[in-house]
Amino acid sequence: MSDIDRYAVLGQPITHSKSPRIHQLFAEQTGECLQYSALEVPAEQFTAVVTSFFANGGKGLNCTVPLKELAWAYAELKTERAQLAKAVNTLVLQQDGSILGDNTDGIGLVTDLKKNHDVALAGRRILILGAGGASRGIISPLLAEAPESIVIANRTLAKAQQLAIEFAGKVKVSACAYSDLNGQEFDLIINATSSSLTDQLPPLPEGLLASQGSCYDLAYSNKATVFVGWGLDNNALKSLDGLGMLVEQAAEAFTIWRGIHPQTAPIIDLLDSERH
Repeated sequence: MSDIDRYAVLGQPITHSKSPRIHQLFAEQTGECLQYSALEVPAEQFTAVVTSFFANGGKGLNCTVPLKELAWAYAELKTERAQLAKAVNTLVLQQDGSILGDNTDGIGLVTDLKKNHDVALAGRRILILGAGGASRGIISPLLAEAPESIVIANRTLAKAQQLAIEFAGKVKVSACAYSDLNGQEFDLIINATSSSLTDQLPPLPEGLLASQGSCYDLAYSNKATVFVGWGLDNNALKSLDGLGMLVEQAAEAFTIWRGIHPQTAPIIDLLDSERH
């Protein structure tokens, strides 16, 4: 009898992660037998930890802040969406022993916005705050929904400009500094910075959110994040955090690993009820 299949999420910090609970709930729901743990891993130990994990029989890994670009570099094979993102949040051991890297963040975000919250993306003006790995992971799937435009705002303008160049295509993608946001208006503002983890807020001007516009924070917490609060203060139609995205991207990873897609709605409802 073989040992139980092992999976884990790596990150720093990681103690707050709901991923182990989510994957356990998925396993119970689908009748799959697996073990999923959370491992605190600083960037400098990433390669050694991942190599050891797979060498000792591990089947798959999720990677979160600040390890997604390192995971991209580690993966021998990459899906198209991972190639575009230059960031990987899901690693899977292939039958030939190679490691495949994928990025399920963007599809998780789009699924949560459209399916769970009825937030339209087609023809909308979208602002993304931040130009790091989290932003990279969501831009391509957002572009596939045919928004009117995407603006990337970042403290370091050059990083945002680089992203805008990389993702240039049919949809207008542009970059600006936070100070250049004055006078602009958006239908959807997505916080892809890590500022919510430290209860901080990017420097956002008033009048940034269009009437009936929505806000989405990729971070999640047991209480409303600072950015979710900002959205409510600015009359957002919906101001959401990343709990739904977390569950949806986890479901995509689970499907890659196990070949079966769990039902996400009951898991989201359960986790949401536990934090109120």
